[in-house]
Order: sequence, then structure tokens, then C-alpha cells
Amino acid sequence: MEKELHEQYEYARRRLKQKKGLYFHFVLFILGSIFMFIANHFLIFGIQSNWAIWVITFWAFLFILHFIKVYITDRFMNKNWEREQIEKLMAKQQQKIEQLQNQIEDDSSIKH
Repeated sequence: MEKELHEQYEYARRRLKQKKGLYFHFVLFILGSIFMFIANHFLIFGIQSNWAIWVITFWAFLFILHFIKVYITDRFMNKNWEREQIEKLMAKQQQKIEQLQNQIEDDSSIKH
């Protein structure tokens, strides 16, 4: 039971760290976007294009990927999911081994 409790604690700690990183990324995205918008419109660097929009759009795309990883992918593909997948793969492998053994037995009985 203690091992299970420790696994739950480690999972909760890891999820909290992921969420904290995502929230930090969000705050950094908002502040960075505001700064880039201001820099693009009020500070003239000799570039007359709307470069901040492109940078903010790309950064938003990266943030969305980070969000999907934390709240969708990692939420469903946790330790329980890994265990289930391993058990399924092991069961398939065991079935193939049994089929091969049956084939070998059938081949050896035909030859005798």
C-alpha cells in the first residue's frame, strides 16, 4: 500500500509541476505579447511591418501545444494507461508464442 501511495504522490507532484509550468508560460506569453506589441507600434526599429503579430501568433501556437500536452495528452496517458498498454502487448506476445508452439507441435506430430 505504501508503494501505491508513493506513486500517487509522485504523480500528483509531477502534474502540479506541469500545471505550474503551463501557468508560468501563459503569464510569460501575455507579458511578452504586450511588450512586443508596444515595441512594434511605439518603438521604431526601422522595420515598418507588423512583426509582433507573427511572433505572437507563433508563440500562441507553441502555448497551445504546451496546453494540449499538459491537459490532454499527459492526463490520459498516465501510469495506468501505460500499464494497460503493456499488459495488452504482453498478452498479444503470449498469444503469438502459444500459436508458434502449437505450430511446432503440429509440425512435429505430422513428421512422426
